[in-house]
Amino acid sequence: MSFLEFSHISKTYPGVKALSDVSFSVEKGAVHGLMGENGAGKSTLIRVLSGDQQADGGEISIDGQAQKYASTRDAFHAGVIVIHQELQLVPELTVAENLRLGRFPANAGVIQARQMFSEVGEKLKSAGIDIDPRRKVKTLSIGERQMVEIAKAIMLDARVIALDEPTSSLSSRESEILFALIERLRAEGKVILYISHRLDEVFRLCDSLTVLRDGKLAAHHPSLKDVTREQVVAEMVGREISNVWGWRPRKAGEVRLKVDGISGEKLPQPASFEVHAGEILGFFGLIGAGRSELMRLVYAADAADAGKITVDGKPVRSADPHQAIRAGIVLCSEDRKHDGIIQGRSLEENINISSRRHHTRLGILNPKKEIEVAETFIKKLKVRTPSRKQDIVNLSGGNQQKVILGRWLSEEGIRVLIVDEPTRGIDVGAKSEIYDILYQLAEDGMAIVVVSSELPEVMGICDRILVMCGGRISGELRRDQFAEKAILAAALPDKKTPTAIAS
Repeated sequence: MSFLEFSHISKTYPGVKALSDVSFSVEKGAVHGLMGENGAGKSTLIRVLSGDQQADGGEISIDGQAQKYASTRDAFHAGVIVIHQELQLVPELTVAENLRLGRFPANAGVIQARQMFSEVGEKLKSAGIDIDPRRKVKTLSIGERQMVEIAKAIMLDARVIALDEPTSSLSSRESEILFALIERLRAEGKVILYISHRLDEVFRLCDSLTVLRDGKLAAHHPSLKDVTREQVVAEMVGREISNVWGWRPRKAGEVRLKVDGISGEKLPQPASFEVHAGEILGFFGLIGAGRSELMRLVYAADAADAGKITVDGKPVRSADPHQAIRAGIVLCSEDRKHDGIIQGRSLEENINISSRRHHTRLGILNPKKEIEVAETFIKKLKVRTPSRKQDIVNLSGGNQQKVILGRWLSEEGIRVLIVDEPTRGIDVGAKSEIYDILYQLAEDGMAIVVVSSELPEVMGICDRILVMCGGRISGELRRDQFAEKAILAAALPDKKTPTAIAS
């Protein structure tokens, strides 16, 4: 008998039919994959499962009992835990406080902190998660925060656990810890809904699979025994994608960006590199290697202690991001939620927020210009939205990323585009579209820097790769030298001083 059942679930938002008559079931003790393009309805479905949203029609049943949720608290009491891609942690509290939030051990109204830290520490240790329960969440890396969220489901002894892109911020080692935890939870009879765009992970972990497309059930596979990856991709996007990377050769021009000996508080060892006009340069490294820290110094999001930057041979005095933008350097951060989108604001406002100063005269904003810019980039970047007035939080991750790209492309005189984790949590179809955007920009002469934790991505789309390890550049490879073994060797810590493996 099925343990978790979705029966004829429908949900409509203003202008969007997010879910339409979706039905499928999951057996007890199974890991069930949920796949689909961004905007296919996956996130809406798990919001309904978590009680965060109420369905317009249909029913969810757990262990044969129909569930009626008025809130997330009702879902929690039914044994449902959803770990969203956008993490739900309180930065100012410790790891232990986050994991015991609302359930602090107390005696006569006094919180027993020592007991709490001890109990949480033992739970983390038994799960193979090496994080001090006394650390404040704000001091953790994104990968460590993801592991804390996952630990929450274990501690609450949930019956149904939904994981939304759980490895998007994890290192290889952290991912292996997660996979071991999932195997343990499956053995305990839990139902795991595994939402991911990473086909290798889905085929490795999942017993069964459901594919959504445009809010409808595109396919349901009770077993993955005879299912191919190509088949699933076609079911997701409704068309064949033979080569998601789509790399095409181009001729690089003169040096556009030159970084010489830059260093800062979070990257004390000086780093130097250059990018040519029309080139896509990749930065690869393990979590903590210093890639994002280096890009934040280049963009002046963090203060540099030393070093020089030139764009087209002209010195850049970038004391803050405003000056970097005026010099032609922009950055799409790895954290879309906190450093990219402006939540609660429309797509139109998000696109125009940086270039708005060009739409203002004598302190008066030109609304026609705002509309023109928004509609231009919605069309140019193929943003899927019912309206330019749509709240950006209601867009899929891929469409949010396109809006952020549109924001920077609407700026005047952009010469260097830095994109940190450009396709994190984005489906294969949207990835292909974003790569096409990057290729076109490079062909138009822009210098592109791509920072990614996904080795196939940097190998697939970049013309040259720089590898970082321990806060310094440890290797360089041209496209004809790309090899996983060589790149990983440069990315792994070594007792010897890292040196370039190719030049």
